[in-house]
Amino acid sequence: MTRIHPTALVDSGAELDSSVEVGPYTVIGPHVRVGAGTRIGAHCVIEGRTTIGQNNQIFQFNSLGAIPQDKKYAGEPTELRIGDRNTIREFCTFNIGTASDAGVTQVGNDNWIMAYVHLAHDCQVGNHTIFANSSQLAGHVHVGDWV
Repeated sequence: MTRIHPTALVDSGAELDSSVEVGPYTVIGPHVRVGAGTRIGAHCVIEGRTTIGQNNQIFQFNSLGAIPQDKKYAGEPTELRIGDRNTIREFCTFNIGTASDAGVTQVGNDNWIMAYVHLAHDCQVGNHTIFANSSQLAGHVHVGDWV
């Protein structure tokens, strides 16, 4: 059974696997999909067309799937995709993509992402990466596997 804290706001259009855990005061929007075994901490905002895979651990105070910080963005239906088995620590921001690029910001599998990391629009992050605290990627950056 999905464990959603009573103070969390999960839109009826969101698709959460029955094993997902959602912490207090978290807000999840209508176009969000979350896979099995993922745990989402307190005070997170997950919005936009965001897909989160299986067995991720998302700590408190994250903003995932917000519109890009790009003045050219005009509301196009772009995405954020997060793979499986990622650890996303506190205060990270991952934005959706833009129509002027692939239209998707993507994070692969088995990544360790420490506090205050920013992944801007259209970033492509591979598998098995480690981002130290306060790492910032501007839009359109590609990071390969095992970085």
